[in-house]
Amino acid sequence: MSESVRTPGAPLTPDDTALRAFILTRLPADPAHDIAHVERVVANARRIAEAEGADLAIVIPAAWLHDCVSYPKNHPDRALSSRHAAALASDWLRGQGTPPERLAAISHAIAAHSFSAGITAETLEAKVVQDADRLEAIGAIGIARCLMVGGALGRPLYHTDDPFCTTREPDDQQFTIDHFYRKLFRVGETLHTPAARREAASRLRFMRDFLAQLGRETGHAPPP
Repeated sequence: MSESVRTPGAPLTPDDTALRAFILTRLPADPAHDIAHVERVVANARRIAEAEGADLAIVIPAAWLHDCVSYPKNHPDRALSSRHAAALASDWLRGQGTPPERLAAISHAIAAHSFSAGITAETLEAKVVQDADRLEAIGAIGIARCLMVGGALGRPLYHTDDPFCTTREPDDQQFTIDHFYRKLFRVGETLHTPAARREAASRLRFMRDFLAQLGRETGHAPPP
């Protein structure tokens, strides 16, 4: 059921139905950034916001619209995706009657969500949205998305001699599993909120169990 988000005395923010309908017109042809991804980020963001006392009127629209512009991993403007998404989302929300002070907060939360943008999350709401999106990079979903992206880019699953980067530097431009070591295992260190860090700990344990099983199945020593 659609849930409207209202701050006392302020105009109504577009509800979940309107936000979902808009993002469906903007999603890239990328299975790692499809509507299921967006819905999971919204659900993550709602849980974290409620646990941390963040403003849902900012968090929920930003979570729905964070990928309304999303360039492919190998696109030259990849680092600009979140800035362009923030601008597009602001234009649309302005047309829906969202007040300027809320627009600025939503825009910042969208712009700051991305790893590659390098924008510091300055507000609790921006931290919540960033955490919600980063949780998607780890756990069972994180593994699945990593494998999908690696497959789409034509990268081998792992280095056949040293799949777990024990004697070499990770190179995720060449091998999919290297991305675990290059980036994904560091995600927990970048999270802001206690609620997100608790969830990350469980997801990271699952990823290490996955690699241990991969080691057994491929005849390699389990990773340290």
